[in-house]
Amino acid sequence: MKPSEKKYIRIRIFLVGLMFSIFLALIGTKAVYLQVFCGSWLSERASNQYERSFACRGKRGSIYDSNQREVAVSIDVTSIAAYPKNVKDVPSTAKSLAKSLKIDPGQLTKKLTAKRSFVWIKRHVTPNEAKEVRVLKLPGIDFLPEHKRFYPMKTLFAQVVGFSGMDGRGLEGIEFYYDSYLKGADYQLTVLKDALGRGFGVEKSWDADYSGNNLVLTIDRAIQYIAEKSLEKAVLEYSAKSGMAVVMSPKKGAVLALAHFPFFNPNSLRDFRPEVWRNRSITDPFEPGSTMKIFLAAAALESGGCTSNTIFFCENGAYRIGRNTVHDTHSHGWLSLQQIVKYSSNIGAVKVTEKIGPEVLYETLHDFGFGLKTGIDCPGETTGSVSHYRRWSKIDTGAIAFGQGVSVSAIQLITAACAIANDGILMKPYIVQAISDPNGRLIKSFAPCKVRRVVSEQTAKTVRRIMTTVISSGGTGEKAALEGYSVCGKTGTAQKTDPNGGYARGKYVASFIGFAPEDHPELAILVLIDEPRKNHFGGIVAAPAFREIAHETLHYMNINPRQGGERLTVSRGGKARG
Repeated sequence: MKPSEKKYIRIRIFLVGLMFSIFLALIGTKAVYLQVFCGSWLSERASNQYERSFACRGKRGSIYDSNQREVAVSIDVTSIAAYPKNVKDVPSTAKSLAKSLKIDPGQLTKKLTAKRSFVWIKRHVTPNEAKEVRVLKLPGIDFLPEHKRFYPMKTLFAQVVGFSGMDGRGLEGIEFYYDSYLKGADYQLTVLKDALGRGFGVEKSWDADYSGNNLVLTIDRAIQYIAEKSLEKAVLEYSAKSGMAVVMSPKKGAVLALAHFPFFNPNSLRDFRPEVWRNRSITDPFEPGSTMKIFLAAAALESGGCTSNTIFFCENGAYRIGRNTVHDTHSHGWLSLQQIVKYSSNIGAVKVTEKIGPEVLYETLHDFGFGLKTGIDCPGETTGSVSHYRRWSKIDTGAIAFGQGVSVSAIQLITAACAIANDGILMKPYIVQAISDPNGRLIKSFAPCKVRRVVSEQTAKTVRRIMTTVISSGGTGEKAALEGYSVCGKTGTAQKTDPNGGYARGKYVASFIGFAPEDHPELAILVLIDEPRKNHFGGIVAAPAFREIAHETLHYMNINPRQGGERLTVSRGGKARG
């Protein structure tokens, strides 16, 4: 080989090597630039292509009754979502999903063509729906785990417990009031995708660390069932619009049952009108009628101006006050304070108020909690309405004495009655007795809370003795009598107000409130029947429901009848009403 040829070959090798060196240097420089200076940006872009993150919430805490039986729980369900950019055939996909999920194809098409990276197709689908869609193996369609609220007792407890929404937030009742304790913590759920958009892994993050706390109620499922069934029977028997029943422990203030009729099932909200969702015993005020006479009697006794035997002339059934006339259902002449309560004389109540004065009555009602919130742990509590005595006219004073012209809630009324059962001490009502963490460890407990002394122990005992006569022969509450137990009670029959002013013709609220046994009350029970049609007197409509609830609950609580075979007998032929 000639020297010139060798030199030419060396130059070619050198040039080729130089070119390769330059290319390698450029590649190395680019690699260093991408890895060092653009590494975080590239990682973010890559993760955006194979990762999908969603804001999720941990499992909502459970709610239990007083015996640790489940009232509300959260169950694992599947929700179906889509990534519009990964959907290949929108019309075909929409048609297939519409058939399996029973959704309008037009709505699905709008979702699948949306300029968004992620859309929900249908949340909380049934297992059969999820199975049908999985079989289709549609590109861009995904299945994500979620939690759904389930109420195993269906209509039982419904208005008290309330319900939560699709996103796991409480919307009504206890679910709403204690939402901050029940709701799970927020976290990020990461879904991994391959090049075809198919999920191949989910970051399992929904463990106990994100779950909400649990609640234990004071309400007993068995007592709640007793109250609801007795209430339903009374409402249907008298063709009433609705009804409420509340059972409380007078000594503690704990609510043992809180029933409403009509019922509703929180598992299928759309099948019921929104107005039946409300816990009306807490939120709705009403005029109590003659049940207020027990508090009038307490005011008269506590003031020192009367004894149970102080007599008043009841004007033989009609008493004129200015341009107004107060009537009694039956004509009465002279009646003692005890008899005024027993026979539920409106004129007698007016006469008592004239003796003690409006200020004493007002202060006593205020001390019993009327016109004030009880502070019960339920949302939407009403204060009711009791105007100041300085604004009362003479007829206003008389009407308030027998429960018209004043409004109360069911929880106010039974809480006030419990003060008489509890020797004059007013207790704060409550529904939740404990809060525990997801592992069952106690976080917070709620003990009975004394509010104040309302009347003396002696006054409370005297009022209880007066209330026992309501149940005896000739009293308005005969139908509330229990064999073997001494019962205290009071009937109420109040004409409802008309939204346009005055009182609505033919519309009444019939009620009965009482407690048993009389000497050591363990139960206080209030029954309210709204707009009964076949009869409107509390002693006829509400008293039998009280008797049923009291009888079954006393037996359930193993509170034995009086010893010695003594029986309480009453006449069924009396004509008294209340």
